[in-house]
Amino acid sequence: MNFPRLAIAAACVFITGAPVLAQGTLRIGMTASDIPLTTGQTDNGGEGMRFMGYTVYDALINWDLSRADKASDLTPGLATSWAADAADKTKWVFKLREGVKFHDGSDFNADAVVWNLDKIIKKDSPQFDPRQSGQGLTRIPAVASYRAIDPMTVEITTKTPDATLPYQIAWIMFSSPAQFEKVGKSWDAFARTPSGTGPWKLEKFTPRERAEMVPNKDYWDKKRVPKLDRLVLLPLPEGNARVAALRSGQVDWIEAPPPDAVPALKSAKMQIVTNAYPHNWTWHLSRTEGSPWNDIRVRKAANLAVDRAGMSEMLSGLMIPAQGFFPPGHQWFGNPTFKVRYDVAEAKKLMAEAGYGPQKPLKTKVLISGSGSGQMQPLPMNEYLQQSLAEVGIQIELEVVDWNTLINIWRAGAKHDSSRGAAAMNYSYFIQDPFTGFIRHAQCNLAPPGGTNWGFYCDPEMDKLLADVRSAFDPAEQNKVLQKVHEKFVDEALFLMVTHDVNARAINPKVKGFVQAQNWFQDFSPISMAP
Repeated sequence: MNFPRLAIAAACVFITGAPVLAQGTLRIGMTASDIPLTTGQTDNGGEGMRFMGYTVYDALINWDLSRADKASDLTPGLATSWAADAADKTKWVFKLREGVKFHDGSDFNADAVVWNLDKIIKKDSPQFDPRQSGQGLTRIPAVASYRAIDPMTVEITTKTPDATLPYQIAWIMFSSPAQFEKVGKSWDAFARTPSGTGPWKLEKFTPRERAEMVPNKDYWDKKRVPKLDRLVLLPLPEGNARVAALRSGQVDWIEAPPPDAVPALKSAKMQIVTNAYPHNWTWHLSRTEGSPWNDIRVRKAANLAVDRAGMSEMLSGLMIPAQGFFPPGHQWFGNPTFKVRYDVAEAKKLMAEAGYGPQKPLKTKVLISGSGSGQMQPLPMNEYLQQSLAEVGIQIELEVVDWNTLINIWRAGAKHDSSRGAAAMNYSYFIQDPFTGFIRHAQCNLAPPGGTNWGFYCDPEMDKLLADVRSAFDPAEQNKVLQKVHEKFVDEALFLMVTHDVNARAINPKVKGFVQAQNWFQDFSPISMAP
């Protein structure tokens, strides 16, 4: 097999409009092709939330990003506590944090919580924003209603008892109602001068070019007031362009360095930072009528056709080969009977049983992106899969689209015309909680437009398991059910499970104090720059 290779760009990348740098300015080259949406609910996937969500904004419940040695857990954010009512577990009470101010100086309170939920959920509210709703509504499918009990207490009612609500709420960012009024009730105007409660204030941005943030010196969590003078975000979707910008000193930090560039970057004294990461890199398979992936033999054959050790070599070891949807050793892994491995002979046997062979190959299309949040190195990795699957009689046509376009196709679903006849898409998934890890992909009623079950997978047995997850308020009980869910994911080969990311970054040695959390999101507040 001829493995695709990556070349290190020799030419420099010129970033226009760069100001004279103040002491303590950190410049980051993102994989995104544009500045993420600045109004609260970001676009550009997990990278958008990383750089424009948990910087400028807060959720009621945040993620603890302070440690590298353990998986992140939820922590109080704009709410100091939350709990389901013992007598009625559909009712959750959130006690809000006193004294929090938005960047414009207005107060955060229960009315602001209701206003922000309305901006996502209620189409007839003056502040309803289709763009933010498109990003946030599918994150909170459990929410049925909500109300302010008093100025600092909010009640959220779920459609059914749902122990995963705190994980859902952690996705919702809170924008300033007062600032929205001040700029004329226009989200376009708000985007230019946004106001959240987060540790960073967005000072200015130019679409597709740069965004600049400064510290919120009045941030409510004094331990997380940023040490830097300025944080600059630069969209650099092409991997070799990011490397050239880092090596030439135009940026101090790049996301997802191309593996072939790692030895040269190390020789240039750059830090290559990695950590375990709640993320898998898969092909999401369509289960619509006529999809070849409806045959379990084909799904298993594809999983057996991939030499993940060879892919790891191609990626300079910057991956964890998949043995399931979650990584081996995870508390939800369980004991699947189907072993995800490299076995070409067994794959060919399964394909023959499914009615395919050298004279009758299976032909199908897969949608991929050229870059994007968590997509690792999508072009060479997908070319590798294309060649691997061809060896067992699966001929893949790859269609490349922009990352944000792929996200929109994912939300629209496999039946939508935007899927262009594809029976699968390459999508990297955030898997650090039960809802985003399992439920949104596999629950029948979360197929579009009700959610992001892109492939329209539907199995009453799976729905029963997911209902049991939602009703398990005891963590130990919930873990046992989640193990059964994962076993079903693997035993039925519901996805083409390829790898888990290690979240590689290349960073100038002048960058000090960064703690790479085991999380999609990261905390930039402790970082400083050496002279």
